[in-house]
Amino acid sequence: MRTGLTLAVLLGLLAASVVTAIWVWREMAGVEIGLHGWIALGLGSAATLLVGGGLMTLVFYSSRRGYDERANRPDDDRLDNDRNERER
Repeated sequence: MRTGLTLAVLLGLLAASVVTAIWVWREMAGVEIGLHGWIALGLGSAATLLVGGGLMTLVFYSSRRGYDERANRPDDDRLDNDRNERER
């Protein structure tokens, strides 16, 4: 039931996005984009893809190297050293 609700909400958001994109596309039919606009659009798109790809690479790297597990586990050595210093 919960999966079906999640899927329905996501499909609704997708449909709303498509309808909005079509409406904006039609409303801006007479607007011309100059050379600098196309360059800015291309550079912005490329930068967005590079940042997204870089972040996904870091996610996979972190997951495969085990950094995620270490972040959730207390460092036993550090805790032992703190206890030893307090006992002195």
